[in-house]
Amino acid sequence: MSWGTELWDQYDNVGVHTQKGIDFCEKFTHFLKERSAVELEYARNLKKLVKNFQPKKREEDEYQFTWAKGFVDMIKEVHDIAGQHEVIAESLQGTVYKDLQNLMTELKQDRKKHLQEGARLQEQLRQMALSLDKAKKTYEKAFKESERALDNYRKADADINLSRADVEKQRIIMNQKAQQCEDCKNEYASVLQQFNSHQQEHYHTAMPMVFQQLQEMETKRITKMKDCVLQCAEIEKSVIPIINTCIEGMIKAAGSVNSAQDSKLVIDKYKSGFPIPQDVPFEDLSNMGGMVDNQNNSTSNKQTPSNPMKPSTVSSKQKKRGGLFGLFGSSKGKVDDQKEDFSDLPPNQRRRKLQQKIDLIKKDMAKETAEREGILKLKDVYVSNPALGDPNMLAEKVEENAQKLDALQQELLKYEGYLAECEGKRRHSASGDSIHSSDSGHHAPHTISTPGTPHQQPHNVYAPIDGDEDGDEFGEGDVEFHVIGTCRALYPFEATNEGSVPMSENEEMQILEEDQGDGWTRVRKVDGTEGFVPSSYVQCHYLTSD
Repeated sequence: MSWGTELWDQYDNVGVHTQKGIDFCEKFTHFLKERSAVELEYARNLKKLVKNFQPKKREEDEYQFTWAKGFVDMIKEVHDIAGQHEVIAESLQGTVYKDLQNLMTELKQDRKKHLQEGARLQEQLRQMALSLDKAKKTYEKAFKESERALDNYRKADADINLSRADVEKQRIIMNQKAQQCEDCKNEYASVLQQFNSHQQEHYHTAMPMVFQQLQEMETKRITKMKDCVLQCAEIEKSVIPIINTCIEGMIKAAGSVNSAQDSKLVIDKYKSGFPIPQDVPFEDLSNMGGMVDNQNNSTSNKQTPSNPMKPSTVSSKQKKRGGLFGLFGSSKGKVDDQKEDFSDLPPNQRRRKLQQKIDLIKKDMAKETAEREGILKLKDVYVSNPALGDPNMLAEKVEENAQKLDALQQELLKYEGYLAECEGKRRHSASGDSIHSSDSGHHAPHTISTPGTPHQQPHNVYAPIDGDEDGDEFGEGDVEFHVIGTCRALYPFEATNEGSVPMSENEEMQILEEDQGDGWTRVRKVDGTEGFVPSSYVQCHYLTSD
């Protein structure tokens, strides 16, 4: 259906309709603009809400419970939902709104151009109609004058009283008026033919083209608005899976809340480890004689604490301050030592803190060990290809790494001793177990060890060499070692632990016992000194089996 055919006489109404369409499109853009503002404000308020309820640093201990973690996970998902609303706002304002703005600008320009063309064609038709009307009126006037001149001539010719000259005059006037009438008639016919031709072209060609352009413009506007509505739906649809994922995350956060686990955490956090106080025995004062005894009993009763938890606490503190080191209990060093080994905490809390400290030290040791392996690999590369670097430059780093590992090992042994003391075990056995577990935990029995970190009990530099009360019946000093090879020191080494011996670079020594997988080799120096040196610091040459 074409507007040019169906609405050929409704040009003004078509112009009004197209203007209403552009106004409606502008109304749509205002809706999108305000909708984007609402989405942005909603997202901003959601993020502000999440920020206000984020856990503070001072509340970190509280957020170790599952109910608190579930809440944190939920507000994280709310934050993600807020981000999706920002996506909606940005997409609406950045895509749909701009497209409609450009469309309105284009529609206004096209409508103005088409309406101007239609007005020009309408004005041409009106001018042609005026010319036709003017020619018609001229022809009618000439026709009437010709008829009147003809009647005058007939009257003059019939009047016998008029002279021949008067009759001839009327005849001449009649002929002139008839000629003028004929000329006006021909002019009117010509103008009429031109008008009909122009009107035919106007209503069948020119104006239908204008109507067609206006119709195409309106179709373009409607199609674009349809696409914009579809884009709005697609934008909403695109974020729904993400929002659903966030909702599933909230459901998962709710499912992660575990009352039994939280109850256990409360026990682990606040359990003191002290035994439940026993019943207070009955004291029969009638069986005790004398006022002195009564006074003594009353004094002892006064010393009995009202809180049943205090006796265990007092006894435990007295036990800690007993022995030889109890003489220095009031010194500053002892206070610092108590803080270091967490002895001011209840037994259970102290055990938990010590275990955390041990885990942290082991983590640092693993990091330093990995760094050492990297340095040694780089050194091997430099040795095989001196053009890449000088291997001697890495000696200082190796020594520094060794000192760090040695310090960490000493600290580990110290805290494992604290833990063993807390658990009622011997320090020596606890240290040996920890060393063994550390070695098996890394799954690298042949990894190059660092000075001060032996892996096997027989080569432990902290173990008694000459024998002690926890050792075997015969110490290592009673064992006679035979020379099984020679070695040369690649790097200098300072003995910082009992059982190890120092050495200088390029020093020649005898091998008494090879590395058993713990990273240490037993050697004998030129001066007869025996002890352990790091296997990675020496180049060994073993004798043949013969």
